[in-house]
Parts: sequence; structure tokens; C-alpha cells
Amino acid sequence: MSAEATNPDARPEFRRRGRTRLDLLRLGRAALLGPTSRDRLPDAIGHVAEAHRAHHPDADLSVLRRAYMLAESSHRGQMRKSGEPYITHPLAVTLILAELGAETTTLTASLLHDTVEDTEVTLDQVRQEFGDEVCFIVDGVTKVERIDYGAAAEPETFRKMLVATGNDVRVMSIKLADRLHNMRTLGVMRPEKQVRIAKVTRDVLIPLAERLGVQALKTELEDLVFAILHPEEYERTRALIAAHAGERDPLPGIADSVRAVLRDSGIQAEVHIRPRHFVSVHRISLTRGEPRGSDFGRLLVLVAENADCYGVLGELHTCFTPVVSEFKDFIAVPKFNLYQSLHTAIATPGGNVAEVIVRTHQMHRVAEAGVVALGNPYIFGEGAAASAPVLPGAPGAAAEGEGEEERVDPTRPGWLSRLLDWQQSAPDPDTFWSSLRAELAQDREITVFRADGGGADGTISLPAGATCIDAAYAQYGEAAHGCIGARVNGRLTSLATRLADADTVQLLLAHDASSGPAADWLDHARTPAARIAISTWLQSHPAAVKPPTAPPRAPLPMVSLRPGGRNAVADLPDAPVRLAGCCTPVPPDSVAGFVVRGGAVTVHRIACPAVEQMRSVGRTSVAVHWRATADCRVTLLAESFGRPHLLADLTEAIAHEGVEVISATVEAPIEQRVRHTYTLHLRDATGLPGLMRAMRDVPGVYDVSRV
Repeated sequence: MSAEATNPDARPEFRRRGRTRLDLLRLGRAALLGPTSRDRLPDAIGHVAEAHRAHHPDADLSVLRRAYMLAESSHRGQMRKSGEPYITHPLAVTLILAELGAETTTLTASLLHDTVEDTEVTLDQVRQEFGDEVCFIVDGVTKVERIDYGAAAEPETFRKMLVATGNDVRVMSIKLADRLHNMRTLGVMRPEKQVRIAKVTRDVLIPLAERLGVQALKTELEDLVFAILHPEEYERTRALIAAHAGERDPLPGIADSVRAVLRDSGIQAEVHIRPRHFVSVHRISLTRGEPRGSDFGRLLVLVAENADCYGVLGELHTCFTPVVSEFKDFIAVPKFNLYQSLHTAIATPGGNVAEVIVRTHQMHRVAEAGVVALGNPYIFGEGAAASAPVLPGAPGAAAEGEGEEERVDPTRPGWLSRLLDWQQSAPDPDTFWSSLRAELAQDREITVFRADGGGADGTISLPAGATCIDAAYAQYGEAAHGCIGARVNGRLTSLATRLADADTVQLLLAHDASSGPAADWLDHARTPAARIAISTWLQSHPAAVKPPTAPPRAPLPMVSLRPGGRNAVADLPDAPVRLAGCCTPVPPDSVAGFVVRGGAVTVHRIACPAVEQMRSVGRTSVAVHWRATADCRVTLLAESFGRPHLLADLTEAIAHEGVEVISATVEAPIEQRVRHTYTLHLRDATGLPGLMRAMRDVPGVYDVSRV
């Protein structure tokens, strides 16, 4: 059980203005009281109507009456394993959603969500009686037939629900409420079946509830799963909470102090105590040791406006000692699941530390109910930007011949868009099921910017820990097989580089259409889309997985040069002058000279690291200047993507500039990138910039620099 859900102060905002308190655990068995008159709701759903009217005072309840009558008559005679009439299940699911603030269409579909699956009612009947919207939602939560899919029925059912959720998140809202009620009554199942259902809930449904922002369902599901999968830890945590109930709790006194501070500052605010639920207490005990005092709860401060949140924060940090490491601003930077709040912690003079959450009433409603609190989040209108394709038959899909209408999704769930994309490439149910769990295991998202500014908004949404490989497949799909490099924030980097939030990424593709991914890409790919695409390509190109083991190609010999200083003059009569091979200075570089053994003067570029070393060991510094003659030797490094005839093209470009090649080194390719080192003799140093430009213009060359 969730301590947060059972505490009278855990959901205080729903008592304001006469609203029903959000208590998801109070529902037991719905009473079926026989026939009712045609002009009022059946008594069995009176509590649903009461909860619904608390959020939607003007709602038309006649459609709920018709939906209930169809559900009750079609399920009549069916019983649950607990011995209750089956109609109690859709009633319980509908009440959960009603207390979260779901609108009438969601409640109508919730009452009917099992009729097509378990009774003689057909989708055509639902569509004829309640319209396309309700029909689409009911179809989305209806399981596929096990007789058709066998062992793959469960993953294929989730695939179907997720695809439908891509067009209407209310499908998943009903599924989450359905699973919550089933978990509450799971005790009648065999232990092994309880464990199997609890694991699926942990791996799939709880992460989905988190992503959709429905914290009220997520926290209770976590506690129910915790009790089944970790009974010993659950009992230990329950004992800790029970023992704390008999001790003096410092939180009420801290709450009174906070109320007084805010009252004196003129800020209208409600301050409540939110006990932690079981899993939260368990996590605290793992990170901080045995919880005590204020560890069993947090303070919740509710205000009217966003600006008031920061006003409250200022007063708290002024009048109490803030714990700086605990401050997080999810208002300026909301989480990807709609969550907005300010988090902080304050220390009192008595030595107690209390965590504080500050949010507006609207933020709190969305934090608890997530997408359910948005009602119908889909608005159709001319010029709206679609965040996902509208499937045929989905609500709002344009009929053939009509003007196209696109969906506006205020949640902009990048994770859902990614999921809908990669699931099309995972026809195998096992691949889909394992990839889905891996995708949902990522609990944070990052946004990176495309260097070309393309796409809907010039950004790519990825899970935290994603690499350039993941960004490539997110941007280019299967064309990313030819990706041979990337620039992150303007710097060339490996494809295995992990990306951070707000990075700018430029992905470099090979000109050769036959290029494919390397086998080690799988070690660095994090997203299912990338892993599925890479695995599929490698399976269809088995020869590419184990390339022939040829001995590594030795680089061409590099001539060790000590170029003379014919065009450099040192202010040391009769001293031989040499240009340093480490930095190969050329006119008009700023240079410095140092006397070395034998009385010779070695000339370095000012920026050369050897200059500091010479000074540190006390070498004598000598002024150096350039002669009027400007012939010189220089070493250039050309970095390029591997392709046929590249060396010939580079050599031709150098020869076209009238430059003599003294020596060259070509290193073995690494990740399809090749490094060429050339030592060149130029008749005129002023031609060096033009030479470097000519080398950069060779196709495949992405950088040329002085060594």
C-alpha cells in the first residue's frame, strides 16, 4: 500500500472547492443495486459520476449511463477470479480515472474497455453507439487473440496499444488504470503468475506511467510490485513506517514555521506534509541508512502563480539554511514527462533537514495525473504541427478527399516518436519485447541540436547516454549505415562519443553508398532503432562481420628532416641556423631561436611547445628574422575519409600548386578515417594558404593543418 495515498493530507488540493479527495485505494467492490429509472444514472456508478462532476461540473453524464448499461448487460453472468461480478472491474478502472480528472470520452471508453475482448459486443456496435473516438480507444486497449499469436500475444498486444497511444494517449491511460486495479486484486492469482505480472508491470507499465507523468498511478504500482517481488524488503520497510508512526515527527513543526514565514512575507500558499510511499522510503534507507524523523515525508507548498514559486524559494533560503546540493529547478527546465516543480531542502535551527517541493496548483494536478489531467490533448486545425503520424481510423484522421489535418500534441513525447519508428523495424516479437524494455529502462532524455538546423525544430531527442551512432540513426534512418564521422560542438570526434544535453551534432556520411556499419557499433549504440538497424545490416552482410585478417599495412617511411635555415637569419654571427622539425616554421611565422649544442641556432614557431621547454632549461635565446627569399619546407597533416584514389587526388592537387613532395606517410584507416602526413618544399611561403585550401577541396578531405 502507498503511505502517500492513504494519508488524509497526501492529496490536500482535491479537498478545496468541495472536490473529492484523490484516494485511489478506497475503492473496493462496487454495489450493483438492480434496475434504475431511465432519467437518472444507475446507482452503481453514482460514485463515478460524483468524482467526474468534481472535475467537470458541466459534463453530460447521459453517455456514461448508456455506456454502463451496455457494459453491465454484456458482462452479466461473468465473474472475476476474486468472486466479484465482472462489472466491478470496469467500474473500478473508471473511478480511478474519474478521480484523476479524466474527461467524459475517456470514462466512456473505460467502462467499455473489456466488452469487445470478453463479450459479444463488436467494435462496429461501439462505433455506432458512441462514435469513432470511443471506438478507437476501446480497440487500442483490446488484446490480440492468443489463438492467432500464441506466445507472442503479450508483446504484440503491447505493440498494438503503443501504436494506438501514438495517436491518442488516452489508450495508455486506461491501460495503466486497468493494470492498477488488477494489481490491487492480484492476491487471488497463483504466486508464479503474480510474479510474472509484477515483472511486466515493473519493466513496462511503471516506466510508461512515469513517461506520461501519471505519478499517482506510478507510485501505487511501484508499491504493489515491491510487495510481490521483494516481500522481505517490503515487510522491513512497512515495519520502519509503522515504528515511525509512534515517534515524534518533526515535519509538522517545520511546516508551521514555513507557514509563518510565508504569511509574514505576504505570499498566499498552502503547506502540506506528503508522506513518502513505501518504495521511496526503501530508497532512502539504501542511500542514507535507516530513515528517521523528516526522512519519512516532504513538505509540499502550493501557490497560485509561477512567480510565487520563486518568491517562496527566496523566503525559504533567506529564513532557513538551504542545502544547496538539493536544489533543482524543474519549472525553468521541465522534465520530459510534463513535470514542473522547484525542489529544495532546508535545515532548521534544531538540526532537522526537510525536503520541500514548491509548485502551483495546476502544476500539482499535472504532476499527479499527467496526461490524464490534459483531458483530450489533441486539437485539430489548419497549420498545426504533427508530432506523430495519425493512423487510419484514429480520431481526427482526415477522411479521403478532405483537407489534411495534423495533430498537436502538447506533451511532445520524443520517446514515443522513437518507439513508433523503431517498432516498425522489429517484426520479431522477441526483438520488440526486449527492445521495448531496454528503451523504457532509460529514465532520462537529452535534446541535441542538428548543425544543419533541419527537421521539425532542428533538434533530436535521445535517451541519456546516447552516442553519435544513435543520433545518426535517429536523423537518417538506414542511411546512417554510411556514417563515417561526426562533429560535436564543432570538433571532430568518434562515433562512439556520448552526447550531452544541448550538444550540436553534425553527422558525416560517406559518398560510397555500399558503406555499412562496423560490428563494434553495437557496443556503443543505446537506442533500439540503432541496434535493430545495425543488427539487421550485419545479418544480411555476414562477410562484413569478420573481415579478412590481413597484416596491417606499414606506413610509408617518414624522412627525418633537419631542414637548413637558408631563409632564416639569427642575430648570432657565423652560427648555423636550422628550422625545427617539430613545428617547421615558414615565413611569415613569428619565430624564436635558441642556441643548442654545437653552437647552432634552432628556430621554432612561437606557439611551439618546445619554446617553453627551451626557456625552462636555460637555453640562450637569439633573435631571428626571415630573409627576403621565401622558399621553405613545411609538414602538413591531411585528415580524410577513406575512398579509392584519394592519395592520387591529393598528390595531384599538391603538384598542381607547384609544390615538391619531400616525403609522405599514410596511416592505416581507423573507423574509415585516414591521416596523410606530407613534408613539402615550397618555392614561396606565401603560397602555403592556397596549397592548404587546394588540399581541403579534394573530395573526402575534411581538415588540413600544420603539424
